[in-house]
Amino acid sequence: MKVLKPTLLAFCVALSFNAMATVSATSTQTSQTQKLPVIEAELTVAPHVPAPITRNYPARVLVNLEVQEKIMPITEGVDYKYWTFNGSTPGPFIRVREGDTVEVKLANPPTSRMPHSIDFHAVSGQNGGVQASETMPNKMTTFAFKAVYPGLYLYHCGSTPSASIHLSKGMFGLILVEPKEGLSKADKEYFIVQNEFYINESGADPHSSVSQKVTQNNERLVTMDMAKAMAEQPDFVVFNGHAGTLLDNNALKAKVGDKVRLFVGNAGPNLASSFHIMGKVMDNVQVEGGSVQNHNVQTTLIPAGGATIIDLNMQTPGKYMFVDHSLFRSMKGAMGEIVVDGEPNLELFEGRIKTEPYQSLIK
Repeated sequence: MKVLKPTLLAFCVALSFNAMATVSATSTQTSQTQKLPVIEAELTVAPHVPAPITRNYPARVLVNLEVQEKIMPITEGVDYKYWTFNGSTPGPFIRVREGDTVEVKLANPPTSRMPHSIDFHAVSGQNGGVQASETMPNKMTTFAFKAVYPGLYLYHCGSTPSASIHLSKGMFGLILVEPKEGLSKADKEYFIVQNEFYINESGADPHSSVSQKVTQNNERLVTMDMAKAMAEQPDFVVFNGHAGTLLDNNALKAKVGDKVRLFVGNAGPNLASSFHIMGKVMDNVQVEGGSVQNHNVQTTLIPAGGATIIDLNMQTPGKYMFVDHSLFRSMKGAMGEIVVDGEPNLELFEGRIKTEPYQSLIK
């Protein structure tokens, strides 16, 4: 029988104890996680936001997301085959608390043509969970992470052939990790995500060798154009997945005296957003959704893949347009509005005083 040398024996014993300690620590962590109360997340469709979290303890929050391919209009007369989470672009708004364990179930139906996954920018782990959540068609995957960093974060599909393609097809959303002490009270909360579309007018499928023009209900059915995307030349720049979707009857609503909170993300995949509200100085801006807060801001820069939290104290009635202040993008669809009802505040805004015939004011 071969006798181990003392040094080798000591090493083996230490290795054994380390392995046991690792297993024990993992078991303890798993046990602690399993003891958390289980809560199913309230998921909302843009521009609506789940109610603020009132509990003062961590929970295991269940988030159910399903891939859905849907033909929807980018704008009137132009249809596009979106890839979505839960049937909408942007995908659902997810609201959790700092310290929560977030358990995500991703279902990819048999009709899907691609594998899909989720890259959560709030995750501390490899590629934001892409490999852990990668789901083939006709499969369902469950993975979990702990929400450690409070703030507002983008999530999006991160699968092959390129995450940028999945983003361009509409697979993105926002997750808010509320700090343990919560956010200050707001009267209205909404979420907005900016993104771009690069379209192929021929209707050719970029994943097929067969090029054919497709129409549906006498409307153009367009597909993604890789050359335009690579050149960063979008046909549409929009809020909440569609041109004009936050105008007129779909405008955001508020009243004079309301504190309005906007959770604003930029899915890109290419362009930064110069987010601006015409006629309203932003009272507080939580820069890039992190812990730094700026005050009295006219325009805030949101990088592709970033997000910000904006607080507005609405003091006067009116229609307040919000745009990407790279203003030609508004002609490509990046416009929305907040309609504020209430009594005029003449101390702040007298409005037009009079109109009279022209006379030169230059002496």
